[in-house]
Amino acid sequence: MDIAKPDRYDDDSPQPETGYRASSADKLARKLSARQVQMIAIGGTIGTGLFLGTGKSLATGGPASMLIGYAIVGAIVFITMLSLGEMAAFLPVAGSFYDAFGFALTWNYWFNDAISTASDLVALQLVLQYWTTKFPGWGLSLIFWVLLIMANIVTVRVYGELEYWLSLLKVITIIIFIILGIAVNCGANTEHHYIGGHNWFIGDAPFVGGIGGFASVFVTAAFAYGGTESIAITAGETKDPARTMPKVVRNVFWRILLFYILSILILGLNIPYTTPDLDSKNTRTSPFTLVFQMAGSTAAGSFINAVIMTSVLSAANHALFAGTRLLYTLAVERHAPRLFGALNRNQIPWIAVLATSAISILCFGASFIGAGQLWTWLQNIVGVSNQLSWAAIGVASIRFRAAIKAQNKEDSLPFKNWTYPWGPWFSVFLNLFLVLVQGWSSFSPSFDVVTFFSLYIELPVMLVMYVGWKLLKRTKIVKLHEMDLETDTYPVETLDPADETKRSRWKAKAYDVWRWVL
Repeated sequence: MDIAKPDRYDDDSPQPETGYRASSADKLARKLSARQVQMIAIGGTIGTGLFLGTGKSLATGGPASMLIGYAIVGAIVFITMLSLGEMAAFLPVAGSFYDAFGFALTWNYWFNDAISTASDLVALQLVLQYWTTKFPGWGLSLIFWVLLIMANIVTVRVYGELEYWLSLLKVITIIIFIILGIAVNCGANTEHHYIGGHNWFIGDAPFVGGIGGFASVFVTAAFAYGGTESIAITAGETKDPARTMPKVVRNVFWRILLFYILSILILGLNIPYTTPDLDSKNTRTSPFTLVFQMAGSTAAGSFINAVIMTSVLSAANHALFAGTRLLYTLAVERHAPRLFGALNRNQIPWIAVLATSAISILCFGASFIGAGQLWTWLQNIVGVSNQLSWAAIGVASIRFRAAIKAQNKEDSLPFKNWTYPWGPWFSVFLNLFLVLVQGWSSFSPSFDVVTFFSLYIELPVMLVMYVGWKLLKRTKIVKLHEMDLETDTYPVETLDPADETKRSRWKAKAYDVWRWVL
C-alpha cells in the first residue's frame, strides 16, 4: 500500500482542541448514526446476490457446492472486514488509499459500484416478470433510476433513513423465511410430505457440474457478499468513527453470515436444482419466492417478490451511495476531474451522483440481450471486481500493520485485526486463486468468449491502471517509516458517563438483544 501525504489540504495545521487535521476529503457531513451504518452494512449485501444469485448457484453448482462456496467466501469477507475495520477506525475518511495502488483500487471500486447499480436495475426487470411480461422492463428501470438519483442527491439523512427501513424489512423477511422454510421442509407444504434432504440426492446433486459447477459458485457468492466492506466508505460520514467502526465490524458480519448460511441451507434442502427458470437467458425466478409458494399461498409468493423488489432497490441505493463517495474521493485526491468533488449546500457530491448513475444506462440493453443473460455478465464483472478488491485490501492491511509497527504506533489503533498476519495473507492468496480458476465454465463444454471476458476483463484493467499511474507519475513504493499515519486520523473522544443509560440487569440484556437485531 502506497501511503503518501497528498497535496490536498485547505488548512494544513491541526485543530488546537483535538489535533485532528481536517482535509478536503473530510468535508462530507457526518450525519449517519451507528444504527444507520450497521443497517447500511447489512442492507448493502442482503439484496440481489442473495435473492436472485442463489438461484443461479443452485442450478449450476448444486446445493452442496452452493453451501460450501458461500461459506468459504463468507470467511474471506470476515477477514477482509476485520482488516478494513482496523484501517477505517484509524483513518476514517471516505476512501483511505493513496498513490498508484489507491488509484487502481479506488477506480476499481467505483466501477464496481456503478456496475452494481446497473445490475440491480436489470434485476428489477427480472423480478417484475413474476407478475407480468407486458410492462416494458426498461420503463421500470427508468422510473427507479430517477428515484435513486433523487434519494442520493438531496441529503445523506434521506439516504440513511431510506436504507435503514428497507434493510430492516429485509432482515424481518429473512427471519420469516427461515422459520417458514423449516416448516415447509418438515411437511407444511402443498404436498404435505416431509422433504428432508431428498433434494441433495436427486440427479447429479449434491455437486452439480463437477469442478466447473463448483468453481462457478464462487463468483456468484463474491457478487452476493460484495458491499460488506463498504463500511470504510461510510466512515467519512459516521459520527465518532473510532468508536462506531469497531462495533459495526464485530457485530454486522455475524448477522450476515447467519442469514446467508441458514438461508442457503434451507434453499438447498427445499428447492431442487432442476427447477425451471432458476438460471435462464430471459427470466430468473427467485428460489425464495418458490419456497413461499410451496407453503401454499399465492399471496405469500407475491409478498416475498415485492420484498425482493425493495431489496433490489436497497442494494442499488447502497451501491450508488458508495460509488458516489468514491468518485468524490478520487476528485479530491486529484485522481479524477475536480468537478466530481463539487458539493451542494447539503454537502452531497451531486455531480458524482449523476456521473455514477449514468453507467446504469447499461440496464436498457436488457431489452436486446435478455435481462437474465445481461444480469449474469454484470454479476461476473462485479464478483471478480470484489475478489480483486478483497485481495488488495489484504495487501493494504499487511503494509499498514507493518508501517504501524515500524513507527511504534501500535498503541494508537482503536481496533485491532486479531487474524493478523495469517488472515490477510490467506485472503490475498485464496482470492487470487479463485479469480483464476472460477472461469472454468467459460472453457467447458465449449469456449464462451463473452463469459470469458466478463470473468477476466478486470485483471488487465487493474494492472494497466496501476502500472499506468506508476509510469505517468513516476511514483515509488513508500517505505514503511515514511508512510503518513498522522493526516486524517480521528480522535477517540472520551465517553461521557452522563450519556450512559443506567438500567437493571434484565433491562440491559433486553436492550442488548434489541440493538443486536436493529
